[in-house]
Amino acid sequence: MTYDTVVFDNDGVLVGRTRYDVLERATEETFRRFNVDDPDPEDVEAMTIGATPKTVGDVCSRYGISPKDFWPERDRALTEAQRDEVREGRKTLYDDLDTLHDLNVNMGIVSSNQQATVDFVLDHFGVRDLFGAAYGREPTIQSLERRKPNSHYIDRALADLDADTALFVGDNESDIRAAENAGIDSAFIRRPHRESWELNAWPTWDIDCLSDLHDICE
Repeated sequence: MTYDTVVFDNDGVLVGRTRYDVLERATEETFRRFNVDDPDPEDVEAMTIGATPKTVGDVCSRYGISPKDFWPERDRALTEAQRDEVREGRKTLYDDLDTLHDLNVNMGIVSSNQQATVDFVLDHFGVRDLFGAAYGREPTIQSLERRKPNSHYIDRALADLDADTALFVGDNESDIRAAENAGIDSAFIRRPHRESWELNAWPTWDIDCLSDLHDICE
């Protein structure tokens, strides 16, 4: 199988993941912006990772906050925190990203992180020109329903890139399932945080680093 297009997840694939405690503090700051100084830790956790439209609504109702006001502010706070991590050198590109410069395919990014975060990472590290499409989430509650494994953003990227045969590279099972939902192949990358990870979804390829894509695509 050969591919004319490769689309990548961002965090944990192209750039290092953000530590949970950084995201948690940003969520706590969001609550403080709405004059909630001591939110329930379970509510903080629910708003930090894996939020859904329902959980956002449920949590906000407990504090008398409008979900439509809270969620964009939460996304803004997490973007600010991640920008700081990038600026301070704690969130960096993986070294093997350089091997993509001579990978002869169209390339894109699809992330469940905020669009503003994705854009900042690309611009800060000067790698935007590598990618013909780069999608993250809009700062809306509705965008939570479009996250992987929903193929919504992958479909948009594939259309932008005029893909014929495409591969999606990720580090989560949701990435594999999103590729399946988009009708394309997938590659699971074994970054250090996934070296011994046992999968319950089956990628087309299991790779150790981005340079492996040269053998797969060429």
